[in-house]
Amino acid sequence: MTGTDRAELLALDESGKADSFFRNLEFGTGGLRGKLGLGPNRLNVYTVGKATQGLADYLNSAFENPTVALCRDTRHGSEEFVRRVAEVLAGNGIKSYLFERVEPTPALSFAVRELGCSAGVNITASHNPAAYNGYKVYGSDGCQITVETAEAIQAAIDPVDCFDGVKAMAFDRALEEGLVQLVPERVLDRYIEETLEVSTGEDCSALRIVYTPLHGVGLECVSRVLEGIGVAEIVTVEEQCVRDGDFPTCPYPNPEVREALKLGLEYCDRVKPDLLLATDPDTDRVGIAVPHAGEYRLLTGNEVGLLLLDFLASKASGSGADMSREVACTTIVSAPMADDIARTRGLELRRTLTGFKFIGEQVGVLESEGREGDFLMGFEESYGYLAGTSVRDKDAVVASMLICELAAHWKTRGLDLYEAMERLYREYGYWSSALLGHAYEGPEGASDMAAMMSGLREHAPEHIGGMGVAERIDYAQGAPMPAVNPTDEPQRLPGADVLEFRLADGSRVLFRPSGTEPKAKAYVFARGSDRAESENKLSALVVDAESILGGTR
Repeated sequence: MTGTDRAELLALDESGKADSFFRNLEFGTGGLRGKLGLGPNRLNVYTVGKATQGLADYLNSAFENPTVALCRDTRHGSEEFVRRVAEVLAGNGIKSYLFERVEPTPALSFAVRELGCSAGVNITASHNPAAYNGYKVYGSDGCQITVETAEAIQAAIDPVDCFDGVKAMAFDRALEEGLVQLVPERVLDRYIEETLEVSTGEDCSALRIVYTPLHGVGLECVSRVLEGIGVAEIVTVEEQCVRDGDFPTCPYPNPEVREALKLGLEYCDRVKPDLLLATDPDTDRVGIAVPHAGEYRLLTGNEVGLLLLDFLASKASGSGADMSREVACTTIVSAPMADDIARTRGLELRRTLTGFKFIGEQVGVLESEGREGDFLMGFEESYGYLAGTSVRDKDAVVASMLICELAAHWKTRGLDLYEAMERLYREYGYWSSALLGHAYEGPEGASDMAAMMSGLREHAPEHIGGMGVAERIDYAQGAPMPAVNPTDEPQRLPGADVLEFRLADGSRVLFRPSGTEPKAKAYVFARGSDRAESENKLSALVVDAESILGGTR
């Protein structure tokens, strides 16, 4: 331990020490994520080294001559941590391919597959505030790892002493010996080329956009792709093109929230574009704002996903595709309207558990059946989208391209995207939605959250928001995969700590613990004959859902 580390420890107050040391960061399907700092409950060079030693032990037991692709974002510690990952892998005889520059998360998913790697590691905390960083692991298929793989890696991590049990080779020596190699530039070029192959060919020559990478890594790849489809004018938010782990202009760099888009919206007031695009720091999620009635309105992740589903299905149908073979994927906590669109368009819709890795897995299932080309698209409510099959995770680069083509499509028909969404509501019925969260922090947080979920199972409500519960679905022991127009034998979802309540009018509320932070979440969907009715129902559902989350009901 260095003198600087000792000084940092001595500076911690008692509550800081307790929170930093009361547990180890848990390795899950999302890898590690936590606040930066010293202690086993923080992300630091010691916890990164320990995790990588466990990963190396797992890889050496599971693969012959494993290799790993490495990537990082702009966050504090990312460069130091990714070098440490490379050093520990090299110390265990494992070759790594390191992106020379910061690059998008989906580019890592692509590189794992393109280079034939056994795994991938990205140092990123996605859209968390600046105090956080993370360690995200991918399997050889380019998907985030499964529960079984995460458990096997955790079992390998547990016995490692973070000081004496980590084998490492100095970075420069690893370079000299060929155990660290830079990812060839051709890999990123191929990623851009294959992204452009997913283009619908919509004419974007009259489209004007404002784009912000929110101080992250998206500028190069998003700009190359949008220029590739001929977007007429791309105005970038200059202040947020600066790669800065402090995120000085948007402390919470999450494109889901208006505060993060404040500077971009100010640009919109001056530039008057057709669309604002904002990618999160690691460029796997994208949020948008569109002009309507004299102001810029944000569309939700569900709304963008529904618009893309309808648009891509229309394009596929128009090109003569057999729609009965087309497959789209979403999650059990994403927009219910997707089922209705799938029925109308005649395509198959599969609902997976929460987490884009499950959507990526479905692409793999289709691939194993020789049906890779039947994958139309995937989306989740948390602003993640995918089309094409060369990436197996949510991809804000391909999504930005398709959203531009979507906007251009409706612009030629005299509609903005807000109006295009209203058109879907008129056709399929109005839905209002809300995502709620309740933090369970501190030493008792995990047990308190488990008690809340257990209590909800034992004393399930008969009414929520004044509406009767028609059906309760407990995913704890697994459940049949919900599907519209299934083309194969029904799949079964693995067990997950999720409870779903379907109400008499079709509205629904789902509860689950977060997989990346100490928080319980509720996903609320209210159905109405018009916007006013759906909003009124939503308000009533939210009141009850919040009391359930907080354990007060």
